[in-house]
Amino acid sequence: MTDQHFSTTFAVDRTPETVFDAVRDVRGWWSRTLTGRSEKPGDVFTYEVPGIHRATIEVTEVVPRERVVWRVLDVRFTHVGLTPAFECFDACRKGWSFYIGTSLHDLIATGTGHPDEDPQALALANENVAATPH
Repeated sequence: MTDQHFSTTFAVDRTPETVFDAVRDVRGWWSRTLTGRSEKPGDVFTYEVPGIHRATIEVTEVVPRERVVWRVLDVRFTHVGLTPAFECFDACRKGWSFYIGTSLHDLIATGTGHPDEDPQALALANENVAATPH
């Protein structure tokens, strides 16, 4: 990958099993309102912020202690190549940085992540931010 692709990393003093289990606990670090399952290959889950974003995602690969691979089924996007030239770059970078760098990190380190709990409230907050003069 090149420097143009979104990437984030953090260090945490936990076992690989703890880290891996937390990554697969998508409700624990991304959103409690996901529908479906997200633990093993073939599982499908949906994340939605009404009026802003909806994605149905399939778990395609799980290699314990190494990786989890998702495939987006109902919208096509990739964050490989997410660059500042794209309109959503700032929002996407901030969102992924929070969900991975803060929420997932805290779920691993403390057992408590910070998933969104009310996508409707998030959608409203995003509308208010967009409407605020800069």
